Amino acid sequence: MKILQVQNLSKIYGKDGTQVKALDDVNFAIEKGEFVAVVGASGSGKSTLLHLLGGVDRPTSGKVFVDGKDIYSMNESQLAIFRRRNVGFIYQFYNLIPTLTVTENIMLPRLLDEREADKEKLHTILETIGLTDRQSHLPNQLSGGQQQRVSVGRALINDPAIILADEPTGNLDSKSSREVIELLKAANKRYNQTLLVITHDEKIALQADRIITIADGRITSDEQVKA
Repeated sequence: MKILQVQNLSKIYGKDGTQVKALDDVNFAIEKGEFVAVVGASGSGKSTLLHLLGGVDRPTSGKVFVDGKDIYSMNESQLAIFRRRNVGFIYQFYNLIPTLTVTENIMLPRLLDEREADKEKLHTILETIGLTDRQSHLPNQLSGGQQQRVSVGRALINDPAIILADEPTGNLDSKSSREVIELLKAANKRYNQTLLVITHDEKIALQADRIITIADGRITSDEQVKA
């Protein structure tokens, strides 16, 4: 089952002589439960791609289907709700709310959606990310690795169709990086969670099922890492 389909996706910034083509006619699909790494040099279009896949920005042309739904056929309100419920985001700098506790940050997508807390799911996630004993702490009381684990928990709370991670270990030391990647791999295996991870780290990319390489806004290779 294809959980993500990208068709002729392009993004152009600027006008006339100052145009920059950040993405150029990109096409690919991801099956449910796949772990895909996207690699490429700085400025290759990786982050632009992630923002378009998650509905954070709109393309110049092309379509993105998430769980069978054409996300850019939606208006801004519909897209915001769809994004909250179907896409989990993990960023390099965590993006936690400093005045909210670990539990509140994890539950934020549900709180914004005015949906009841799933206490059993929350408990499972806190155990999975190893922060049961820190659930009442604020972000500034946590290490960088712990804060990133909270952002992973937040991405998982709504059982999203796909998790999009933009350099999730880029701000972490090697030990914390390994822990976060192991956590994402565990979510991939335990929940059959679909992952798309942008990374500069070859070691991380090689742990994925598949590596997509981007250069100058185009896919230059799309290779299976393991059967």
